[in-house]
Order: sequence, then structure tokens, then C-alpha cells
Amino acid sequence: MSRPSPHPSRNVEVLHSIVEAYIESGEPVASRTVSRRGSPLSPASIRNIMADLADEGYLCQPHTSAGRVPTEKAFRSYVASLSARRRLAAGEADRVRAEFQSAGTVEERLERSSNLLTELTRSVGIAAAIPDANQTLDQVELIALGDHRVLFILVTGDHMVRNRMVVVDENLSQDELNSIRNYINRNFSGWTLAEVRNRLTHLLEQESALYDAILKRLNMLCERGLLEIGMAPEVHLGGTSYLIGLDLHLTREKMRELFRALEEKKRVLHLLDRFLEEPAGELTVRVGLGEAHPSMSELSLIGLRVALPSGMPAKIAVLGPLRMNYERVMSAVLHVGQAIEASA
Repeated sequence: MSRPSPHPSRNVEVLHSIVEAYIESGEPVASRTVSRRGSPLSPASIRNIMADLADEGYLCQPHTSAGRVPTEKAFRSYVASLSARRRLAAGEADRVRAEFQSAGTVEERLERSSNLLTELTRSVGIAAAIPDANQTLDQVELIALGDHRVLFILVTGDHMVRNRMVVVDENLSQDELNSIRNYINRNFSGWTLAEVRNRLTHLLEQESALYDAILKRLNMLCERGLLEIGMAPEVHLGGTSYLIGLDLHLTREKMRELFRALEEKKRVLHLLDRFLEEPAGELTVRVGLGEAHPSMSELSLIGLRVALPSGMPAKIAVLGPLRMNYERVMSAVLHVGQAIEASA
């Protein structure tokens, strides 16, 4: 994260006071506002500093007679001065920890993460996990639903649980499906999914397999994606409704584009991959996301890479306006990340 700072130090103090006042009110900040916030400088001195900050690209003036508004450059300077050590209120911190004590699956942890981040920050909460390409098979379950439909349930070694309903060519009884399930779990539990697929391909190439009813039906299920459904990323996102009330200076079409972008799982994953660059456990704050999408130029992303109890890497983040309460959001992201990693 870049750390631009104007000089001298009193300019920094004035700048950060302006940013805090703007975050609180959303209105252009005048010199008298900075003075009332406890600055020891005279209004005349503050006006001179504000003029210098504007020349340096930290402030802009929307109207001739209005106060000044901080730019992205100003927010970056402000964020660089913050500490993420601020603690949540005791009740909030206890609730965060309690939420994960009863979350047994990856999906539950991710969903609770996004919900908690949304509630704590009143912004968009995001949580995502991308399964390891070498994940191992724990067990499968196959359930006959009738009318040529079968429910696949796949559990991998990283505790991800995936399911999919498919239509097959022939009606399979529950007894037949149980035989296939038992064959897979007995012979391939602990193998990577790639190893299972390769082994089944090899078996089916053998002439004797043509006479093996279990293998033939298992092949039919694999063609329907039985061993593929564990590979899709798990993404949970909540709180997009909070964006509606923000003054993001977007046309209706741009606002629709923003919501469409957030509805696409690939776009959200790309956003996290692109901007969460710090090593695991280190907070990333990205101010202004215009290079990711034009409709996101007045949004910021605060996120963290974490390791789920199974060891699977995950990412959690908050997407909000430039004038969000950065210190609180940074603290919320850290607390949720620590609670995820500490959960059994």
C-alpha cells in the first residue's frame, strides 16, 4: 500500500482533519470546520495550508464558494496513518467469536463471515474460498430422487461440501446408488480427485470393465460431473443494498453496471485477486477501484487473506465508499479473520 504524505507535518494534521470531517458529514470542509475540530492554527493559516494541499492534489473544490473535498490521494495518506489495532466493543468481539464456534463447514464459515462484516460495517461484506486443485476425496453420497434424477453430495478433505442434482439416462435405484457410493468411498477415500478420475479412466479402458455394472454406472455419473463439483470457488457476498443510499455520482446505467458486476462470481473473485496483494494475515486497503471497473471509482476495498481451519486459503473483505469509517472497518476485518482462523 503506497503511503503518500504532504509536508510539513502540520499540513498532514490539517489534511487528516479534513478527511475525518468529510467522512462524518459528506459535505465539503471549510477552514472554520477544521478550526472548530481543535486545530491550534488560525483560520487564515488553515486556508493557506488548504490551498497548498489543493495544489498538491490532496483536495479539490467542487464549487467556488464551497469548502474542499479530499481526493483519493488524501484518503490514501489518511489510511496510511491509521492503526488497525482498534478493538471492537466487547459485545461485538464476543459475538464474532461465538458465530464461528458452531460453524462446522467451510460454507457456514464463509457465509457467517460476509454477514458479520456487513452488519459490523454497514457495507458490502465478501468472503471467498478457492478449493485447492489437489484436494482429496473424503466421501460421496448419492441419493435417488426419482424421474431419472440423482443428487450428488461430495465431501473433500478440506471439509468443503458440494451438491448437485443431475438427470441421468436410466433410472437408478437407491440400492444401485449405494453400491456405487460404497465402491468409491471404500477404494478412493484419501485420493486426490485428479487421481480418482485418472484411475477410473484406466479401469474403464480395460475390457473386463465392460462387464462391471458398477463401473459402467459410475462412468455415467462421472460424465455428469460427479468428481468435478468440488472445484468451483465458494463466494458469499452480502449488503449490496447499502450501496443504493450512497452518493457515488453514478448514472442509473453505471449503477446497474455496478450491481451486475457484483452479481458475477468471476468479477468478485477477480476483484479480490487483483487488490488483496499482501501476505496472509496482513491487511490490505485499496482506495479507489476505478481501474477494476469504472463504476467502482468511488469505492474502497479493505481485505485480508486467511487460512480456514482445514488449511484452505480464503479471502474476506469489505467493499464500501471512499468516505467509510476506515478504522472501524479495518478492525472488523481483522477480528473476523482472527475468529475464522481460531475456530475449530
